[in-house]
Amino acid sequence: MPIWFAYTLIVLLVITSVLLTMLILLHRGKGGGLSSMFGGGVSSSLAGSSVAEKNLDRYTVLVGIVWFACIVGLGLWLRLAMNT
Repeated sequence: MPIWFAYTLIVLLVITSVLLTMLILLHRGKGGGLSSMFGGGVSSSLAGSSVAEKNLDRYTVLVGIVWFACIVGLGLWLRLAMNT
């Protein structure tokens, strides 16, 4: 495989890592963890999740899948590069 493939995956990995970190930090704490220790447990609970929270969950899962695919792709590329 060409070297540009690895560089593309590395750039995509860095972008998705930063994006995934930001998306995870945007999630509202559900209580009972580190979020409640820092004051996140003092929130009023409304009935159900809002559309924005559901979309945030979807985006987080999508970026996580892309991040995982980049990790697997880099691992496979590295294995093929070492064998040649």
